[in-house]
Amino acid sequence: MSAQSSGGKSGPSASEELERVEGSAETDENGAVGGPGYLGEPGPPLDHRAPFYLGFVGASGALVAYWLLTNIAEIGSTLLLIVVALFLAAGLNPAVSFFERRGLRRGYAVIVVIACVVVGVVLFLVAIVPVITDQVKSITDQAPDWLDRLQHDKTVQDLDNEYDIIDKVRSYVTGGDFVGTLFGGALGVGLAVLGALFNAFIILVLTLYFLSSLDMTKGAIYRLAPASRRDRVSRLGDRIVESVGGYVAGAFIVALCAGLSSLVFLFVVGLGKYAVALAFVVFLLDVIPMIGATIGAFVVCAIAFAEDPKVGLACVVFYVIYQQFENYVIYPRVMSKSVDVPGAVTVIAALTGAALLGVVGALLAIPTAAAILMLTREVYVRRQDER
Repeated sequence: MSAQSSGGKSGPSASEELERVEGSAETDENGAVGGPGYLGEPGPPLDHRAPFYLGFVGASGALVAYWLLTNIAEIGSTLLLIVVALFLAAGLNPAVSFFERRGLRRGYAVIVVIACVVVGVVLFLVAIVPVITDQVKSITDQAPDWLDRLQHDKTVQDLDNEYDIIDKVRSYVTGGDFVGTLFGGALGVGLAVLGALFNAFIILVLTLYFLSSLDMTKGAIYRLAPASRRDRVSRLGDRIVESVGGYVAGAFIVALCAGLSSLVFLFVVGLGKYAVALAFVVFLLDVIPMIGATIGAFVVCAIAFAEDPKVGLACVVFYVIYQQFENYVIYPRVMSKSVDVPGAVTVIAALTGAALLGVVGALLAIPTAAAILMLTREVYVRRQDER
């Protein structure tokens, strides 16, 4: 009696199994199984419930987690450089895509964008650094006169009589070693400059690699998702990268508006000899979310009050009005297409990022919060709505 007539359904015969293998495997020019690219048939998946598998994977995960926790401090600076490079690559990717849409290959588009950034930074430094250096020296030279004016204030006189604050500040600023003391002497200044240049070079190289291989990297990551969900995962990932790039570009546009408006205002109110240096400070600090604009305005107003109380009062009025204009007009218009984060979440994210990674963490916090909110809405909330 055959196997099929015994009432049960038998497995495939040897000939059927051979036909299945030959149909799925690569063949050579003679039709034989096992051509040059044939690597064999995939075996059955591992039993994820087997005791050995569970124990091995669990122990390996615990060892990896312990190794990461014990070595995270040593590789923290390297990770920070990688994060900054990824952040810059995402920010420059829209410019690369712009050139790609106009027929330029991605490799050449990346080279063009990086070259434009480097040339722009070099020209900016050549044109601005000498002016900023002269104006900072002028501010340092004027500091003793400003301190003398502060002595006429009764509250300042009381504090100075008790703690001798003004004399200490005057000797510190005019001692001739202000920068050296700040960085730990001449050797410290040299090491700080070399370290900054080395980090800038590493970030530039990593940004170049990340930009040139961004599509390939995203594709490799997306392939880790199951085929049934790969399209959705790729769409969500592309949206996150676009939001980060839009936020980086938008943050620099907002900061540029603050710097240029400060430059024009300072020339108008009579602080032209400090205008470039102070506007540059406002531009740099305005990139920092939440507190950057306030710190920059405080620095400008403090120097303006020391120069002339009327000019200081005008600076206070200007920055109060400008920050409202920036918060409710410029920022929403620039960021409307990149990030959509409620105000409370912005505050919490910026504070958390600054506590973890300082200024870099504050910069990364808002696009990260936007990505988490988008994933929550698109994945978790939608799944909850379908229940």
